[in-house]
Parts: sequence; C-alpha cells; structure tokens
Amino acid sequence: MGNSRIHNNIRTLRFFHDEMTQQQLAEKVGVTRQTIIAMEQEKYSPSLELAFRIAQVFEVPLEEVFSFEAEPEQAANLNNKSKGKS
Repeated sequence: MGNSRIHNNIRTLRFFHDEMTQQQLAEKVGVTRQTIIAMEQEKYSPSLELAFRIAQVFEVPLEEVFSFEAEPEQAANLNNKSKGKS
C-alpha cells in the first residue's frame, strides 16, 4: 500500500479563531502542544476521536479540518471496488 496523506487546515483555523495558540488548542482537545505541531506539519495523523474533537473546537465539519488524499493507484482501486469490480 502506498503512502496516503491526511492534510489539515488546523493552522488556518487557529488563525481565524482569534489567533488561537497551539497550546490553547492542545489544552482544549487534551493533547500536548507537540502533538498539534506534528499534525500541522503533517507528520502525525490524529485518531478519529481527536479529529472530531478538533473539529468541535472550531465548530466546523470534520471535512473542513481534514482531507484525505490517496495515491493515484489507491484511488483507482477504490473506484473499481465501488463499481463492483475487483
């Protein structure tokens, strides 16, 4: 399986929420500032629970915080499976 990437808009959302600091966000969602830094740098993908908590802090849908980009081969395989092909 290739490398899939989860992208996020955490930095932008923090900026538009009164320039919330990484520490403030970390405290609101129950993680360390280092975890927020790693997510913003896309070096760490959060658990589903943490992803939802972050979206709740910003009062936006999950899709406005995180997006998933599959490798081209993975995307083709997913499309074929959804069409009933193997």
